[in-house]
Amino acid sequence: MKRIPEVLLVDDNPADVVLAREALAESRFQCRVHSVVDGEEAIAFLRHEGMYANAERPDLMILDLNLPKKDGPTVLAEVRADPELRDLPVVVFTTSQWSRDVERSYELGANCYVSKPVSLREYFSAVQSIEQFWLGFASLPQKRTDGPTSDKCIAH
Repeated sequence: MKRIPEVLLVDDNPADVVLAREALAESRFQCRVHSVVDGEEAIAFLRHEGMYANAERPDLMILDLNLPKKDGPTVLAEVRADPELRDLPVVVFTTSQWSRDVERSYELGANCYVSKPVSLREYFSAVQSIEQFWLGFASLPQKRTDGPTSDKCIAH
């Protein structure tokens, strides 16, 4: 049976988390979505620390820039500096359209930068396009171990 892709959504805005989860659930792709609300939690999840000791390594991380505790650029820099994580695809998905944020994100190793649209329809389209490209078209590195499988997108 084909393995279900894992997505880590890192965003502290509850409304954006709900919208992203809904967009992913309505997509034709099947995925398992995990979400965390700050940068420290993201790093703990990725490194299997504390309550995330049994977390699956995600196939894709969707990262907001404006996070409490550790901001998105700090998380991105730590991911790229870690030999176990550096090949993880990271899409920055944030409200900022500031060119310096775009440049800095790519300098730190982001694979993609998408500004969150204002309209609901465009927001859903952006999230589903991210998923479609990264989980449907792009060739991703193989994970070291396979995770559990499922028939539908599951939100954790």
